Amino acid sequence: MNPFAASLLAVVALATSAIATDKPNIIIFLVDDMGVMDTSVPFLTDDAGEPVVYPLNEWYRTPSMARLAAQGTRFSTFYAQSVCSPTRATVMTGQNATRHGTTQWIRPEGNNRGKFGPEAWNWTGLKKGDVTLPHVLKSAGYRTLFLGKAHFGPLDSEGSDPLNLGFDVNIGGACWGRPKSYYASDHYGNHPKYGKKVTHNVPHLEAYYDTDTFLTEALTLEANKEITQSVEADEPFFLLMSHYALHSPFHSDPRFAPNYVDSDKSKHAKAFATLVEGMDKSLGDIMDHLDTLGVAENTLIFFWGDNGSDAPLGGTHTVASSAPLLGKKATHYEGGMRVPFIAAWAKPNASNPEQQRLPIAQGTIQTQLGTIMDLYPTILEIAGATNPAEHIYDGYGLSKLLCGQSDEAHPDVFLMHFPHDHRSKYFTSYRNGDWKLVYHYYPKMNKQSSHYELFNLKDDFAESQNIAQQNPEKLYAMVQAMVAQLEAEEALYPVDADGNELRPILP
Repeated sequence: MNPFAASLLAVVALATSAIATDKPNIIIFLVDDMGVMDTSVPFLTDDAGEPVVYPLNEWYRTPSMARLAAQGTRFSTFYAQSVCSPTRATVMTGQNATRHGTTQWIRPEGNNRGKFGPEAWNWTGLKKGDVTLPHVLKSAGYRTLFLGKAHFGPLDSEGSDPLNLGFDVNIGGACWGRPKSYYASDHYGNHPKYGKKVTHNVPHLEAYYDTDTFLTEALTLEANKEITQSVEADEPFFLLMSHYALHSPFHSDPRFAPNYVDSDKSKHAKAFATLVEGMDKSLGDIMDHLDTLGVAENTLIFFWGDNGSDAPLGGTHTVASSAPLLGKKATHYEGGMRVPFIAAWAKPNASNPEQQRLPIAQGTIQTQLGTIMDLYPTILEIAGATNPAEHIYDGYGLSKLLCGQSDEAHPDVFLMHFPHDHRSKYFTSYRNGDWKLVYHYYPKMNKQSSHYELFNLKDDFAESQNIAQQNPEKLYAMVQAMVAQLEAEEALYPVDADGNELRPILP
């Protein structure tokens, strides 16, 4: 545990127990495969910290995200892992993927380490005895709700069912990383027409079969029912609203398809835009429901995506789906791991006691870097919950940053370790301040002929110029710092053809 974060948690826990008996409701609104550019809300900023609207912002329609952003703070630079399972394990544990060991997406049917991936990587995911965010919040008096995509463990594993991981309620969560179908007419993948061996089927939604209820809408309706039940029972709730959208298959949501009929973009691109708009409606519907129930002022919402964009626009390692950023989901570029992040009270009220304890700045953009590891300590602090002494986490609290301040104790560092085969193969990406290093363990498998890529993101946010050769001293220092963090987090490394571990080589 970070010493600064540990002391802060202890102080806040004592203060909370002394002055408040009520606890704020907490919602994590997690969107699958949503990158920082998959929205009408501009997150990227100019040198003065002002938002810049790009063409993709003009293409998408996300008024509820805009509403949430106006009520709170969004981050211009927020990082997740470049694929889903590592991010989801991090959300649950507060640990970087290097530490929890799930460094690749989990294949439900078995180990997908890749030809040269580490043998001991955690492909079985989370287990019953693991310290998780819902377990800790439940011990602090919360009713814990899970809806949507889980993907915490493979088929028939303990982690495949969120009920084993600290949640009181699971609707829709299983081992699958995507749905077979978003359509109720297909029973969300459970229809008999698919045969006896059914895969990627979304469970628990039988009530909506053969209706016109799109999957995103069905999950939203169920979430609002569970929120109502918690409020009626006078129980604070933690909701992990984990949508299957925006993941493929790119099924068009008929509620929003008319908005894109005149576009010259591809069929899949237009369908993806309807998934975005349907997700956004879900956010607005939940916010409205909280207000109707009278608990919006006491409910805190954290919105973010689980990895970079997978929008069906352009090539994988090009400036396209995340433009002006380079790359997309499962790549080592910024488009693979930059995600939208917004934190806001569902209904701001400066006189509300909970909001006085965490006065989130409204309508602001925080330009200091944040990461998904930071949510675990932040939420525990807000809930007055205590992290188990034996559990190590890698994040830092975001409270100062959410309130519009700078925080010198919060490092501008992000390490993303991917010792596997995917769109980008066998790499570690390391951000420190304005500088970013990418280390390739198998250079010939990527388009680079070198182990090293070095970028100054302040001058070149599109990662168009590898300046490693021009900056040998900075390169050496960055590799040293990357190796130190990998070792501190007990990283596992790719191997060669003989099974020998491949560790980073200093330039």
